[in-house]
Amino acid sequence: MAWRDEFRQKVTTARRAVEVVRSGDRVWMHEGCATPEILVDALLERAPVLRDVEIMHMLTFGSAAYTRPEYEGHFRHNGLFLGANTRDAVAEGRADYTPIFLSEIEELFRFRRIPIDVAFIQTGPPDDHGFLSLGTSVDCTLTAAQCARSVIAEVNRQMPRSLGDTFLHVSKVSAVVETDRPLLELPVPEATPLEERIAANVASLIPDGAVLQTGIGAVPDAVLRYLRDRKALGVHSEMCSDGVIDLIEAGVLTGERKNIHRGKIVVGFVLGTKRLFTFLHENPIFEMHPTYYTNDPYLIAHNDRMIAINSAIEVDLTGQVCADSIGLKPYSGFGGQLDFMRGAARSKGGKPIIALPSTTRDGTVSRIVPMLQPGAGVVTTRADVHYVVTEHGIAALHGKSIRQRAEELIAIAGPKFHNELFDFAERAHYLDSRTALVH
Repeated sequence: MAWRDEFRQKVTTARRAVEVVRSGDRVWMHEGCATPEILVDALLERAPVLRDVEIMHMLTFGSAAYTRPEYEGHFRHNGLFLGANTRDAVAEGRADYTPIFLSEIEELFRFRRIPIDVAFIQTGPPDDHGFLSLGTSVDCTLTAAQCARSVIAEVNRQMPRSLGDTFLHVSKVSAVVETDRPLLELPVPEATPLEERIAANVASLIPDGAVLQTGIGAVPDAVLRYLRDRKALGVHSEMCSDGVIDLIEAGVLTGERKNIHRGKIVVGFVLGTKRLFTFLHENPIFEMHPTYYTNDPYLIAHNDRMIAINSAIEVDLTGQVCADSIGLKPYSGFGGQLDFMRGAARSKGGKPIIALPSTTRDGTVSRIVPMLQPGAGVVTTRADVHYVVTEHGIAALHGKSIRQRAEELIAIAGPKFHNELFDFAERAHYLDSRTALVH
């Protein structure tokens, strides 16, 4: 059968398409700007006839209504990276959090340690050969779809056609729901003066020819704005946002010194606005790949001058980094932090960087802490940390003793917390009184 005929036969309504989901199934959900809201809404309508359906995904946008109390017993979310729409459900025991490196998720599907029954995906329209592009987000979804019993595709005319390892043929899809709607967006946050100072400090560590990995938020976007005087920068990252566009158009971000995928921006997904989606569409400078590839530390290390920029919730005086929880409460996830920290550490001239404000937003709590909160998770170990950056400066920790680490970290903490941190460091015998006085 010609693929066009097969495609037409698979077109149906969202309500009928999701009837493939049975009680006890595990459903994978496309993430980020590709969250298939049409399919989610149709699945919620089936709640009365479904029991114990597990919905698994990384960071999604939208309401994630299936985590609400009224859907208990019908749906249970298992989060691999949490967002604002799922944190409360996990904290209140209605949903689960699975800590895992982003690079290791897909092998769970391939080796059926976590089998996927149904994959909900969002794609662009098929090309002349019957291939659907996953558009803004390949991440773990392409592999989940390849391993799933059934694949339901929302085929959206407004989804950009990204290039790379991002295609799924019409023959691999069980049902098609055609839509024409704007994608969910992540607006570019406006950096505060404090975040600008952090970004300037981070940018001072980035040389010409560096290959960048940046995450989500105001600081990573601000860092990019401080790099307009650099030359021949590249990107190899799990994701990127609108901030790369200006650097590409300015001729700064060329990738010409990359060791692998020279001249290409290699990412697993993008999070941004319509401006980014339009720029991504059929743009050969972008090369999308599944996360198991983009986040492979061995592959990351092949690029010289690899700069990994990641965030943290708190860092203790020995250099332990908590990035996924606030005490006992899961907040986000491991993501690709350690994948890229270790990859950058093994890169020739590479720099793994943790960047965070020295205090909470209201300035009342230090984020450079004597000890991590009880129950807080260690995402990046003290041995993996090289640079910690705040608005007050840069702490270089790699190869440093506990005493030296405490000195460096106190120096970049909020000044009003210096005495408190010194007092603890003395009691813990990290520092002695003489060292404290010298400081």
